[in-house]
Amino acid sequence: MKTSLRILIVGQNGQVSQALQRRLAGMGELIVLGSSQLDLAQPDLIRAPIEALRPNLIINAAAHTAVDQAEGEPQRAFAINATAPGILAQVAVDLGAALIHYSTDYVFDGRKPEPYTEDDTPNPLSVYGRSKLAGEDAIRQAGGQHLILRTSWVYSTEGRNFLLTMQRLLQEKPQLRVVADQVGAPTWASTIADSTALLIERWQRGQPGAWGTYHLTAQGETSWFGFAQAIGESLVRQHKPCAMLEAIPSSAYPTPAPRPLNSRLDCSRLLREWGVSQPDWRSALQQCLAGQA
Repeated sequence: MKTSLRILIVGQNGQVSQALQRRLAGMGELIVLGSSQLDLAQPDLIRAPIEALRPNLIINAAAHTAVDQAEGEPQRAFAINATAPGILAQVAVDLGAALIHYSTDYVFDGRKPEPYTEDDTPNPLSVYGRSKLAGEDAIRQAGGQHLILRTSWVYSTEGRNFLLTMQRLLQEKPQLRVVADQVGAPTWASTIADSTALLIERWQRGQPGAWGTYHLTAQGETSWFGFAQAIGESLVRQHKPCAMLEAIPSSAYPTPAPRPLNSRLDCSRLLREWGVSQPDWRSALQQCLAGQA
């Protein structure tokens, strides 16, 4: 592996960024810029700091991910999720660097009965989804060596996410109602970081697959209700209090931003092109919880 690899991670405190910082340590010179050093909401201030650092690889792990909040602040969501990635991609091209960017299942409307492939036509339902799709398009327009990795239902033992919220609420409440008609694959942030590391290693060995857009989620599928059940089962095994769960439809839990009912992503292209596979969501969850204990 090349020893001169200089990796810039954009985003410091998010779930994926923290997992990347742990996983990529030792793979090269790692530089991490949080929002105080690189504010993606201010496009005019993005280029100069990156040009000064001259990275070989830029990993954009930053995003406006407050899905419901984005409905009320579309300008900020598009600045961070659309304009900024386009600038990062153009800077990468100008520096001769590669770019890895994370996108989302929310670029689809969730109406397809089967898992989505990379060739399916996006049709986002929300400001968040539209802003993330615009970011993808801006990166493709810039060209260069880039990977757009769409993932879904990201969780970890850090930050704010469904796992931590459920662990708290299941122990605080006697009964909990959870949506059961949205289906996807809960994906551990460390799974994303592990797969990203493998992609970088293959690129550095001179054995990359085709650059472009790929799906990267855990294998298998469940609903939010099924995910909550699995979290509850882990609490029971630890002899901790656990609420009774009630399955409800999305219509019984309205949100400002509509969610796709089908968030399943077909990840076979990533395996075929790059030889990178992901674990089943249940085994990844067990590994995550084992580290939390």
